[in-house]
Amino acid sequence: MGYGSYKASDWERLKNSRGINNSSSAATLFNGNDFKDIYNPLYINFRESRDSEDSPNSTPIIFGFDVTGSMDYLAVEIAKNSLNKTITELYDKKPVTDPHVMCAAFTAPRYNGDVILAGALQVTQFEADIRVIEQLLDLNVKFGGNRYSYDDLVWYFAANHTDIDCYNKRKKKGYIICIGDEICGADDGSFLRENDLLKIFGDNKMTGHLSNRQIYDMAAKKYEIFHIVTLMGWREGRAFNTWNHFMPGRVATIGQRDISLLSEVITSIIQLSQGADREDVIGQWPEEIRSKIRKSVEPIFPDKPVPDWEEP
Repeated sequence: MGYGSYKASDWERLKNSRGINNSSSAATLFNGNDFKDIYNPLYINFRESRDSEDSPNSTPIIFGFDVTGSMDYLAVEIAKNSLNKTITELYDKKPVTDPHVMCAAFTAPRYNGDVILAGALQVTQFEADIRVIEQLLDLNVKFGGNRYSYDDLVWYFAANHTDIDCYNKRKKKGYIICIGDEICGADDGSFLRENDLLKIFGDNKMTGHLSNRQIYDMAAKKYEIFHIVTLMGWREGRAFNTWNHFMPGRVATIGQRDISLLSEVITSIIQLSQGADREDVIGQWPEEIRSKIRKSVEPIFPDKPVPDWEEP
């Protein structure tokens, strides 16, 4: 819902109680977790981001991340480092007011006959305090495989199953920032089928399939939408090209070796979207990482079109 406020001391207590440290792996962070109904969109009517005494001008921010096989390191990084760092940076630098954070883990929809296998999308509550990390650690991360990056699952949920005061009261948009290494399926005709909408979300009012563009446009009414491509080689360069064609100016990159800088990249994206000067955004970070942050956010609202990634 978004009550309370985030404290560094709460993070330290959570780390100590869960034994989270630099060597923590997916097995130690997520092992044994079941798919829980409380995070399953099929059983969720709305996730709410409400103004409160603690957060009078709430801003909902959804972090979506791919949990397919090639991305196991990402869930680990988010859980033991980046989510805490990002929330701390948002409170310290204040690019937006009163952040309410939701985490969304996504992978390809899978079926056994007509029955969907659990886990295509899991969503936490919107939270303003340590509960968002507690809920993140409660998710089931199976690391399957997919052909596309299924951001559209997150977009659809945000468009149709979130109720946010920032938009309802002030016509201000929230944020959706998804992270993955797969291509955008829009150019290949990716869509959510009518059966996906029913089996994943319990929605029977939609008829026919919904394309990536249709779903993006739904969510873009209430949210500023971005995607971060994690880069390891030319394959992920191709992923950048597909995303940059679909939503130019809203795609950042980060190398797998630099994934510890994810919080700085996310914070910089939000600052740039709020109209901050690019040089000021880059200059706020320690000198030794500025060149990496500059390269990562170079495609965000560029002064001139960003060319396609070229194969070495």
